[in-house]
Amino acid sequence: MLNLLLDTSTWLDLAQRRDGQRWIVALRVLIHQQEVKLLVPAVIVEEFDRNQDRLRATMTASIASRFKQIRQDLVTYGSNDDEHAVEIIEGLSHHLPLVGAMTTRNFGEIRELLVAGQPLQPTKTEMNKVVERGLRKTAPFHSGKNSVADAVIFEIYQTATQGSDLAQDPHAFVTSNHLDFSRVAGDRREPHDDIAEAFDGDGSRYALGVDGLDTILRGHFGIEIEELFEETDFQEEPRRLDEIISAETELFDRIWYHRSLQHEYRAEREGDLEDLEKLRGVAGPARARVEATYAEPGQLGPYTDFELGMLSGKMSALRWVLGSEWDFLDT
Repeated sequence: MLNLLLDTSTWLDLAQRRDGQRWIVALRVLIHQQEVKLLVPAVIVEEFDRNQDRLRATMTASIASRFKQIRQDLVTYGSNDDEHAVEIIEGLSHHLPLVGAMTTRNFGEIRELLVAGQPLQPTKTEMNKVVERGLRKTAPFHSGKNSVADAVIFEIYQTATQGSDLAQDPHAFVTSNHLDFSRVAGDRREPHDDIAEAFDGDGSRYALGVDGLDTILRGHFGIEIEELFEETDFQEEPRRLDEIISAETELFDRIWYHRSLQHEYRAEREGDLEDLEKLRGVAGPARARVEATYAEPGQLGPYTDFELGMLSGKMSALRWVLGSEWDFLDT
């Protein structure tokens, strides 16, 4: 089993990456298969919780700011040919909340991984070692800032490796905090000289950032992780407002056409010629438009009860997204 301790800095980097699901999903699968164990010092959960709201807000605000700036530039410096582009930008702005939610969903899924990991609290021995590091000004205290949390995380990791058979259960320490943990004036992918003895490069490895995590996973699992990445490598793009409206309009037309024909069949069965003539006069032009628009076989039925239910459910869902209440199926 591969034992991973990811520093808070790497979790936060992973949360902010658009392609973060690639590693988040892979880790979730490997943990479920008991091939990976996450070592989670309590201080990491605390730091993650303390920072995630700020970063979520920053990311969402950044998206909104970019849309606003692009629109302003098109209006100010664009030509008449850019009017359509402005309309598209304005349409995109309507679903900024959805874009923001999808952008920041990594935070929630990472939080679930942290909670499901092996919780670790610092022992008195580990805290004494942290104090010693602080007094000697050795990494991660060499940078002249308060690095108590970083030192606690490292000492917990070091204890975990010392109590394990690294040949059977290799460990890896992954951090994006190169200033406190990486070699000074050298390859940042290498640990600082003060902590280098904790990493033998095989049973205990040091890795830098999300790229380092990727290297660790590929090196340990080989073809298995490649296949897992391929299976989980997807990015969902939120639908634009014009796409949602277009889909809702199509569903409306198809359901209305079906109901219109059912009304006509009922009038014919009942011999209500007055109602039949009135219906054809009112619905005739609209039916002609719908028939010309949806000319592919099967688009306008006849529908089974199941197919009609699917169409109605889809229209209800799209209308809910657009602001209507659930089950609003009027045509």
